Amino acid sequence: MKRTHLPLNGLRVLDAAARHLSFTRAADELAVTPAAVGQQIRALEDMLGVVLFRRTPKGLELTPETEGALDALRGGFLKFEEAVEAMQAGQSSNSLTIAAPRDIMAAWLMPRLAAYGRAHEGLHFTLIAADTPPDFTEANLDLAVELTDGPGEHEGVALDDAACVTIEAPEGSVDGWIGWPGCEQEDDTPLIRVADAGLAIAAAASGFGRAHVPRLLADSAIASGRVRRVGEGVAGKRGYWLIAPAPQWRQKKVKALVEALAGALNDAR
Repeated sequence: MKRTHLPLNGLRVLDAAARHLSFTRAADELAVTPAAVGQQIRALEDMLGVVLFRRTPKGLELTPETEGALDALRGGFLKFEEAVEAMQAGQSSNSLTIAAPRDIMAAWLMPRLAAYGRAHEGLHFTLIAADTPPDFTEANLDLAVELTDGPGEHEGVALDDAACVTIEAPEGSVDGWIGWPGCEQEDDTPLIRVADAGLAIAAAASGFGRAHVPRLLADSAIASGRVRRVGEGVAGKRGYWLIAPAPQWRQKKVKALVEALAGALNDAR
């Protein structure tokens, strides 16, 4: 069934003007000018082919057409409010689905989600390991962490400055490099190749050689004494980003979590 186009803005103005019997007071409520209210009412009258108000020396009066429609109109607005509340409740505000590479999930994300969950009772997380760009259409994701050079088509916040640091075992290591598809290394023929930065850190801690890894992941390993830092950090081409398509990014639960994670980063710095 084809639905009739509803002039919702005009109907909203009609409701306010009918309650106040004043374009000026309706304009104050709606934060517009009285002229804008008058224009909306005239446009609605032209569209419907009826007169909605009588202009008398004493002010506005409702016509029978308006009086006969007000109960249904206000009931409709109440239904709209109920629909909005149902949609807000239906976004599962106590559940968040997040995709992230395994290395940053274990070393950085999980401890912070645990702290966030303790501060927000009843919150549930679903974590998905994703070493490739996340597919928000198939995985029903709310948020993702990606090692990338920017948010691309999505909304996003950078988790680090894309800096890489060189690490090795505390007691030193063999002379060579650990390769992984992230930070560039100085040697094209590494002693060992691994899948991600987390494994590169583990390999470095085992004495396999030195590794260039994102500072965001290296900090906890350095602080725990698993590895030691060698030299100064260098700029990398890619960093970790929190990303989501605009609809997911606008969700209150996602905004709150992004703000908390970004705040944790700022506190650490």
